[in-house]
Amino acid sequence: MPREFTYYGKKLEELKQLSLEELSKLMPARQRRSLKRGLSEQQKKLVAKMKIAKKPVKTHCRNMIILPEMVGKLIQVYNGKSFIPVQLTDEMIGHCLGEFVFTRQKVKHSAPGIGATKSSAAMSVK
Repeated sequence: MPREFTYYGKKLEELKQLSLEELSKLMPARQRRSLKRGLSEQQKKLVAKMKIAKKPVKTHCRNMIILPEMVGKLIQVYNGKSFIPVQLTDEMIGHCLGEFVFTRQKVKHSAPGIGATKSSAAMSVK
């Protein structure tokens, strides 16, 4: 039997009923402070778009805190080069969107190029 999700003792349906102020009291300090200051204009537009949109919403707003009403939606977050799709789940509540989209790729080294070492200068170029 799968375990039911709770966030600080509250179920997802209860979290959706809470106001932003009541929800912020459950969040950790950094998120609570951010929500206390209020959402920025970009964040307000994103929340409004997500309520009505049927397609995935594209956003540059990586510092948006994932709220309970966003759970179950698909969103595309910008990583500096392209938009990466992220399916929002209930375990993501309280985290920022940028935490799930990496801006740096893993470094992949291959063989050294011509001129990289003294011996590679003598190699034939094909």
